[in-house]
Amino acid sequence: MVYHIPALLKESIDGLNIQPEGIYVDVTFGGGGHSMEILKRLTTGKLIAFDQDEDAVLNVPADERFLFLNQNFRFLTNNLRFNYISSIDGLIADLGVSFHQFDEPERGFTFRQDAPLDMRMNKTGSVTAAQLLNTMDEEALATIFYRYGELSNSRKIARQIATTRNTKPLATVIDLIDTIGNQAPFRQEHKFYAKLFQALRIAVNHEIEYLQEMLEQSLALLKTGGRLVVISYHSLEDRVVKNFMKTGNFEGEEKKDFYGNIETPFRIINKKGTTPDDQEISINNRARSARMRIAEKI
Repeated sequence: MVYHIPALLKESIDGLNIQPEGIYVDVTFGGGGHSMEILKRLTTGKLIAFDQDEDAVLNVPADERFLFLNQNFRFLTNNLRFNYISSIDGLIADLGVSFHQFDEPERGFTFRQDAPLDMRMNKTGSVTAAQLLNTMDEEALATIFYRYGELSNSRKIARQIATTRNTKPLATVIDLIDTIGNQAPFRQEHKFYAKLFQALRIAVNHEIEYLQEMLEQSLALLKTGGRLVVISYHSLEDRVVKNFMKTGNFEGEEKKDFYGNIETPFRIINKKGTTPDDQEISINNRARSARMRIAEKI
């Protein structure tokens, strides 16, 4: 089974502008696709990779230039300092869920197969999707579905879940679909469930908050001229990355100096972002929603 096919592989590694003696970080190691390409371009340099999924350990190469850390990337700075690294030449993040995680039914990431409602990227994490659905109050659930899934009927969905769980807790994918299936628009069921499951996954794994923490740390760690490369797969992630690269904050608020010049910590390399071409999508359909942004620290 293929663990993961990385999107925009050549474009992203080219975007890092790798120096053979540099220090680089891959905060989403997964199947190791991006890491292996980085290692090909290093001589005496070093690559540190992070992945919170313990299954990723199986893909770690035996290479003295490589260090794997089975950690969430929100602990980026502390882990690098522990390994005597205070600055880096580049960082890459390929966000989202790996093929491996989607294709293991027991992980509960997909609505296409019945499985426990888990959705934890780190299997030792404390809160599953089922626990979230059965314990959060109705208002909080509605907020999750609206904010992270952009579902206009979020309140109705939350109300039906709250009503159902009073008599029978939601434990499996089928339990959830049976509970809220009548809220899915006709002939748009797959899109509806994709948004719903995305919202739950983001909430379970604190994806937006941890992404913001990682980006702030990356700015502090990058050397002047160092590159930040991020591949996102939905508009929520992409907005966070775009705003941060453009303004140095997540609201996208432009700050100007005394002379009216916009103050920003980065030089944007690809202003509109880069998306896969038709040839890549024909080979790897799951890459169709990918958008890569590259910035260089000023």
